[in-house]
Amino acid sequence: MNAIEQPVRDFLGYGKETPRVQWPNGAKVAVNFVVNYEEGSEYSYEVDGENDNFVEVTYDFPKNLRDLSRESMYEYGSRAGIWRLLRIFKELDVPCTMYACAWAFEKNPEVARYARAAGYDLLSHGLRWNEVWRYTREEERQNIAEAVASFEKTWGERPQGWYCRYGPSVHTRQLVVEEGGFDYDSDAYNDDLPYYTEVAGKQHLVVPYSLTYNDMQGTKSPDSFLEYAKRGLDELWHEGAQGNPKMMSIGLHPRLIGQAGRANALREFIEYAQEKGDVWFARRIDIAHHWLENHPADEA
Repeated sequence: MNAIEQPVRDFLGYGKETPRVQWPNGAKVAVNFVVNYEEGSEYSYEVDGENDNFVEVTYDFPKNLRDLSRESMYEYGSRAGIWRLLRIFKELDVPCTMYACAWAFEKNPEVARYARAAGYDLLSHGLRWNEVWRYTREEERQNIAEAVASFEKTWGERPQGWYCRYGPSVHTRQLVVEEGGFDYDSDAYNDDLPYYTEVAGKQHLVVPYSLTYNDMQGTKSPDSFLEYAKRGLDELWHEGAQGNPKMMSIGLHPRLIGQAGRANALREFIEYAQEKGDVWFARRIDIAHHWLENHPADEA
């Protein structure tokens, strides 16, 4: 794909014959917990002249005024919510993937140090939690470079995956491949399994994400999140038992599910999945590397 080509949509995917997947230890489903650590990198009136999305309430300040209450709701995720989530993962002995924005780690580098020491993996959620389609192509390229450099300082090594806020621009995937240091990206929501796509003449791995099994489902009632997650796990587990294992991405935000009432639903789901058994609790990089090793591009 050259600079003037547009991404091509694929409505076919694997079709009726999905790959014969064998997760480690014969697991029937791979579950990946994703912590979207964005706090401190969102739009703010001080930096951008605009406030970001609401968190707990839909009330909007006038657009020409700084919204201190909304800012403090984001701060909750960094001050309290993230540590509640990380305590739960440690207590229940399951890994997670940090979808982190570089600025967020710069604001609270202790989170980066702790998460890396705990063995979690890092995916770059961008320099900031903003929409890359607002950038020119060159601005987006610079955004990627600055994010990588920042993570090398706060996390201690570069990220191996990439994911944008909400969605990529038409340039993102080509720029990610051009940068050369990423094993995969997650800028798609179109499958239950990783797959390869051709970018600039190369086979590039995509590990799709999901907004379905996401804590945003539980912003009104934690039971909604728990119900979605349990039902999703049960059906994917059933498919795995029939010989068609899949993966399940569960998206979490410290400012949302980091609140105690919602965190309790996350705890219940993890305990439910552990009791069910035959679940591979995997980091995202583990899934990517498993796919690269067991389903190489030249066999796709």
